[in-house]
Amino acid sequence: MKFEAKLFLYGILFFVPVGLIYALWSDGEPVGAVGIPLVGGLVGMIGGYFALLARRIDPRPEDDELGEIEQGAGNQGTFSPWSWWPLVVSLGASLAFLSLAVDWWLMIPAVALGVIGLVGWLFEFSRGQHAH
Repeated sequence: MKFEAKLFLYGILFFVPVGLIYALWSDGEPVGAVGIPLVGGLVGMIGGYFALLARRIDPRPEDDELGEIEQGAGNQGTFSPWSWWPLVVSLGASLAFLSLAVDWWLMIPAVALGVIGLVGWLFEFSRGQHAH
C-alpha cells in the first residue's frame, strides 16, 4: 500500500500548482481555478487513507520487489456472485440522473429505491438461513 499512497500523494504536487497556474493564466476563470486544486485535495485524501492503511496491514505480495506471482494466490475477498441488489441500486441511480432532465420530483422515488437497494445489498448475508 505504500506505493499507492505515494502515487496519490504525489498528485498533490501536480494538481495544486497546475491549478494555481491555470488560475493566473485564465484570468480567474472560476470553475477550473477552484476545481483543479480541489482535485489535488481529493488525491491527497485518498493518498492519506492509503498511508494510514499501509500502517495497519502487513505488507502484501505486491509490495515485495522480489515477490512471486504465486504468493498472491488464494482468496482475495468475499463477493456475492448471484446478487440482484446492484441492479436495484443502479436503477435508483438511473432514476436520479433522469430526474435532472425531467423534474426534481423524480428524485424522491430515486433516493428511496437507491436506499432500499443499498440496505439490501449491505445486509444480504445477514438474514435468513444464510446469516453469519
